[in-house]
Amino acid sequence: MIWAGITVALIGALGYAVGAALQQYEVVRGGASLKLVRRPRWFIGGVVGLAGAGLHALALALAPLVIVQPVSVTTLVFAVPLAAVLHGRRPSKAEVIGSVAVAGGLLGLMMLIPHDDSRPELSTPAALWFLACVGTVTAVCELVARRLRGPAKALVLSVGAGAVTAAVSTFVRVVGGGLGGDLTRLVHWFSLAIPVLLLLAIVLLQRSYAVGCFGIAYAGVQVVDPITSIIAGVTLLGEPLPMSAHAAPALLFGAVLIAGTVTLGRLAPDTTHTPLPSAPPGPVPVGATRASG
Repeated sequence: MIWAGITVALIGALGYAVGAALQQYEVVRGGASLKLVRRPRWFIGGVVGLAGAGLHALALALAPLVIVQPVSVTTLVFAVPLAAVLHGRRPSKAEVIGSVAVAGGLLGLMMLIPHDDSRPELSTPAALWFLACVGTVTAVCELVARRLRGPAKALVLSVGAGAVTAAVSTFVRVVGGGLGGDLTRLVHWFSLAIPVLLLLAIVLLQRSYAVGCFGIAYAGVQVVDPITSIIAGVTLLGEPLPMSAHAAPALLFGAVLIAGTVTLGRLAPDTTHTPLPSAPPGPVPVGATRASG
C-alpha cells in the first residue's frame, strides 16, 4: 500500500509541476487577475495541476504524510527548467544547481523521519487551532509582502501559500487516511474545509508566481508545505519524531537546502512578455495633424 502511495504521489507531483510552470508563465504575462481564466494555457495548467493535486490526495489516503510529502519535492528539479523553457531561454546553471540542492536537501531531511502507517485522527479543537496558526502565518506574510519586491516578495508570498497548501494536505490525510472503507466518514466539516483551503492556496500561489521569480516561489512552497505538514503530523496526528542519532545528517541536509534556496533567491525575475502586433500604418485623416497640434 505504501509503495502504491509513493508511485501515485510521483505521478501527481509531475503533473503539479507542469501545471505550475504553465500557469506561472501566463501570470507573469497578464498579472494575477480573474482574466487568467480566459487564457487557454493558464486553464490547461490549472487542469493539469488539479489532476496532480487529485493524485496527491489519493496518495495521502494510501500512505502517511511523512512519506508522500517528500516525493513532491523532487519535481522542483523539473519545474524550474520547464518554466525557463516556456520563457524562451535555457535554464541557467544557478537554476539547475539551486533546484537540485533544494530538492536533495529537503528530500534528505524528510527521509530521516520515521514512517508510521497508523490511522490519522484529528479533533475539532486541534483542527481549529491549526487553521488559526495557518491563518496567522498567511496574514503576516501578506502584510510583509506589501513592503517587498522581487525575489523577497515572491518568497514571502510563497511561505503563506505553502502554509495553506500544507493545511490542505493535512486535512486530506485525515479524511482520506481515516476512511477505513467507511464512506460515511466523509460527512464531516473537514471535507468541506478542503476545497475552501484549496481555492485559497491557488489564489496565493498565483500571486507569488506573478512576481516573476518562479524558482524561489516554487521552492518556497515546496519547502514550507512538507515541513508544515510534518509538524502537523507530529504535533496533531501523533506521527513519530526523527531520532536524535540523525542530528548530524539533518544539519548537513539543512545546509544544502538553505544554500539552494539562497541560490534561487538571487536569480533575476522573468518578465517575458509577448509583444502585441503593431497596427499597420494607414493614411492620416485630413486635419489630423492640425488637431494634434
